[in-house]
Amino acid sequence: MLADFFPKKYLNPVYPNSFPDPFVLKFRGEYYAYCTDFAPDGKVFNILHSRDLVNWRETGGAMNPLTDNQPFYWAPEVFFHNGKFYLYYSVGNETLMEIRVAVSEKPDGGFVDSGHKLTTEEFAIDAHVFEDEGGERYLFYATDFLAHTHVGTGTVVDKMLDFYTLEGNPRAVTRAKYDWQIYDPNRTEKGGVRWHTVEGATVLKRKGVYYEMFSGGNWQNTTYGVSFAVVNDINQPEEWQQFSDGEKVYPILQTIPDLVIGPGHNSVVRGVNNRELYCVYHRWTERGRVLAIDRMDFAGGDRMFIDGATHTPQPAPFEPQITDFFDELSGANWRTISGDWHVENNQIICGSNDKSEIVCTAEAESFLCEIWLQAIDDSKGAFGICLKNGEREAAKFTLLPDENCAVAAWFENGAEQTQNFALADDFDFQSFHFLRIEVDNFFVRISLDENAARFKKSAENAGKQISLVAENSAAAFSGFALTKGFEDTFENENLEVKGWRKLTESGEFKVENKNLIVSSRSEAETIVCKGTPENDYEFAVNFRLEKITAENASFGFYPAFNENAPSPFFLFGKTNEKWVLNVKNGGETKHLALPENFSPEFFSQIRFVKIAGKIVVVRETETLGAIDAPPVSSVIALSVQNAVVAFDMVRVTIL
Repeated sequence: MLADFFPKKYLNPVYPNSFPDPFVLKFRGEYYAYCTDFAPDGKVFNILHSRDLVNWRETGGAMNPLTDNQPFYWAPEVFFHNGKFYLYYSVGNETLMEIRVAVSEKPDGGFVDSGHKLTTEEFAIDAHVFEDEGGERYLFYATDFLAHTHVGTGTVVDKMLDFYTLEGNPRAVTRAKYDWQIYDPNRTEKGGVRWHTVEGATVLKRKGVYYEMFSGGNWQNTTYGVSFAVVNDINQPEEWQQFSDGEKVYPILQTIPDLVIGPGHNSVVRGVNNRELYCVYHRWTERGRVLAIDRMDFAGGDRMFIDGATHTPQPAPFEPQITDFFDELSGANWRTISGDWHVENNQIICGSNDKSEIVCTAEAESFLCEIWLQAIDDSKGAFGICLKNGEREAAKFTLLPDENCAVAAWFENGAEQTQNFALADDFDFQSFHFLRIEVDNFFVRISLDENAARFKKSAENAGKQISLVAENSAAAFSGFALTKGFEDTFENENLEVKGWRKLTESGEFKVENKNLIVSSRSEAETIVCKGTPENDYEFAVNFRLEKITAENASFGFYPAFNENAPSPFFLFGKTNEKWVLNVKNGGETKHLALPENFSPEFFSQIRFVKIAGKIVVVRETETLGAIDAPPVSSVIALSVQNAVVAFDMVRVTIL
């Protein structure tokens, strides 16, 4: 089991007390969880707080109950924007339910109902806000379909005109169509009808595809669980395509009789290293619905999977190389270049000097960094981040309150170039905003508040460090996390800029339809590689065999490649018409068993985790085995012979 190789582990449930319909918000690097019903202090919607997704403490209820003595308060979800937290929730008497919104200036309480009812249906529950890349927002929720072929509850989407108003044109997203979604074959309170339930929507977007996760059926049935539906256009009138029929294709999270009962109503949040994704859900024990988390990922081919529901120890969420909640000013993490910096209230703050800069000590060719930032007075200067290579600046992204914009700067042909991003008229620079920075060799991607501004560019000079900067501006930064490694989803065609190279003369590699295509039309091996491995890391790949060009076709992976020494090699090939995974390590060859239903013609994921002197091999949810790891490795590599193979994603995460 993978967890055997990790010193830090967790075991579900991570919070063993009642916590139904959990939603988790990540804000300034910390986690806030909200749940259905009354809190112990008499308020509604209990709140938990955590810094690691595993250890949680109660902070109290979110808001006071409404004055009209409504008995049920369900499924809160919180959306942060421009200094305010919007809590969307369902309230009513169980038969009549409506969706409302409450507002607070902090995540851990103080919410006050806004007086706005968003929905018009008699029964509307499970609100979920999704913001698209263009900044458009949509409310997904569940309501009843009494004239549908499969009578019961399904999900809809309506565009949001603002945080308190819907367009009023709800469109069906997922309605029941399979028997696994039956809630009650003879539901008395609904007139004895065969009742189905699809509810609890949460929506993600990846490579232009929208994924709606939802719960279906009745938690008391073994068929109950979580599945998903996909679409390419969020505004299309037709329902989304569902993944699970419950017979040939099962839900991706499901009851395990006698071990895990009723896992469902999930939300999704980034892990502490901001690279992993976690499915957060409830499951039933003698204490009611308790809080659980499990890793999840995309496998390519419009498919996702959850590595759960788990009931045995699991590796704790992977940690960044640097996490700083600014409890103090760490000399190990930071080196002051200019200006006066101090720590206060979990923020690192600079005064309004001519120039202030403090640089993170970590260096890497590829890394992911998240940071929250705000102006702390009405100074008219600029503040943000700078990517550096030694003393040389590679790129800079700053906010300019006086011009109500963000500016990206980089170097091209020796000259500085800039790009301005106009911000909303009501953009509040003195509230915290979120920056996500990805550096992949010479490629830079930066987003402000996920969708308020998006910058991506090939930089002439690679930035291996990140610094916090301000000019004539007093600013505060919070929730800093830096994770070494990269994730390439091949939406950018310039492979060389991102560090990909071919080690062999034969074959070719290119980007096509958002996949990396590696081909070999001979016995000669085509090897494509990329750097960044360190001592311990995870190397994950989504792959599919596109075409066999001759007999003896094979493809594989070098998870710890050294160009000057023998390297372990994992090779997919056919033996007696059956695909097998052969492992060559030095002079030894062994075989790892694959699942009976494995077929390389369909996208799937394989992970190689180099840890504790071993390389552990995991195919999605199943650990296949482990081998000894070499002491030194410089790159990861992909190999193809007599075949064409598509790679949807390659990721290396330093542990």
